[in-house]
Amino acid sequence: MKGPIVLGRDHHDVSGTDSPFRETSNIYDGSRFTADMAIHNVIGDSFRGATWVSIHNGGGVGWGEVINGGFGMVLDGSKEAEENLTSMLFWDVNNGISRRSWARNKEAIFAIKRAMAANPELKVTLPNLVDENLLENVYSDILSKDM
Repeated sequence: MKGPIVLGRDHHDVSGTDSPFRETSNIYDGSRFTADMAIHNVIGDSFRGATWVSIHNGGGVGWGEVINGGFGMVLDGSKEAEENLTSMLFWDVNNGISRRSWARNKEAIFAIKRAMAANPELKVTLPNLVDENLLENVYSDILSKDM
């Protein structure tokens, strides 16, 4: 007997979890303390064919320390299910890589550039990087004027 199967997860570390102490600890732009990634992930998954989505708190790092975005998708062998799965997983993973690249994570910038080269339909705005010394000098000047 054959029947549909369900692909599901409570969260996906690449893009469905906001935890400043673990999964998003390498995001240095301040957004690791928000629930942006989990919310973007769930909304994106819902528009791309997930059968259900969920936002929940807790997980391995403890209640109140993480926001998770999860999904479930019924795979029934149809062409529509295949297209939804491809679209959703492509979004799901690249959402996390994009966010990390915007936070100027060098490995994520490399990975999203490679993903865009492999799939011309993927278009992600890349961060503008500046010389860290320039930023430090401007910051020092601002502090000295305030005092």
